[in-house]
Amino acid sequence: MIERLLFGAVSTVLVFTALMAVTTRNLVHAVLWLGMTLATTAMLYILLQAPFLATLQLILYTGGVLSLMLFGVMLTRRSSEQDGVMVGNESNGRRRALPIVAIMLGLLVTAVGRTPLANAPVSPSPTTAEIGKRILSTHLLAFELLSVLLLAAMVGAIVLARRKDASLEGTNDPRERAAALPGSRPAGAPKEV
Repeated sequence: MIERLLFGAVSTVLVFTALMAVTTRNLVHAVLWLGMTLATTAMLYILLQAPFLATLQLILYTGGVLSLMLFGVMLTRRSSEQDGVMVGNESNGRRRALPIVAIMLGLLVTAVGRTPLANAPVSPSPTTAEIGKRILSTHLLAFELLSVLLLAAMVGAIVLARRKDASLEGTNDPRERAAALPGSRPAGAPKEV
């Protein structure tokens, strides 16, 4: 009974943090909410008695990916005046997304409801060595496709970031480039105190 209460509490926190990550307008806050979501997912792995997956989740995603995303957001900030991290979060697509969400939720509930979990035999958890052998033998194609997908995501992010900087590439003088940035002061203007 206590396991179900813990699972319900962790699941509620997970859904809340995921919703906050996709609805907040501030990119820094969105990344921090994403970090909470990833850490809560690690808690779910702990409740499922999968400590190896929980450790990987904390080290790789919550630690590595989150710090990389925060670094990327901070690096691409444009000015302190506009803060450079606010994004539009318009709600005109929510009505169109609602039927898709309802269909996906229905499919998920149906799949979980039809799964014979109560009669399934309990198998011992695989060791770390067995997981590594399976990833690099049985699931090698999926492992490599995942790396190609991550590479494509990185290239897409770079292309999107470079489009925003295209307007600054016409100038050769670094002072003109700096003056074209939002919130910068013209050359020779006094510093604000």
